[in-house]
Amino acid sequence: MSSEDKLNKLEKLDELAFAQYELLPAIVQDYASGEVLMLAYMNRDSLQKTLETGLTCFWSRSRKTLWQKGETSGNTQVVKEIFYDCDADTLLIKVQPNGPACHTGHRSCFFRSLPFDAPEL
Repeated sequence: MSSEDKLNKLEKLDELAFAQYELLPAIVQDYASGEVLMLAYMNRDSLQKTLETGLTCFWSRSRKTLWQKGETSGNTQVVKEIFYDCDADTLLIKVQPNGPACHTGHRSCFFRSLPFDAPEL
């Protein structure tokens, strides 16, 4: 990566709301299917590591440390695209998953549903 590319990435990082919020929610989506796989949190360091390695890295709120997805399970996520929203406080990361995203073994962490009867409008 050229020095100019690195500078552009750093400038983009400065656009994000890390100054206001220490952690940003990161929605992880399957690049090919569009399926939402998980929601995790990123701080500046985890996003920087993600940009450097091309693999998702998050901040564990419970363990208070960085964790690279798949570090122990082998279920890594190769980053294809990263977007941020209009308020610069939420990330959307499109990945090529190498195995299930959920620690339970499910493809997506969103495998349970709440009973819901939509009201007629």
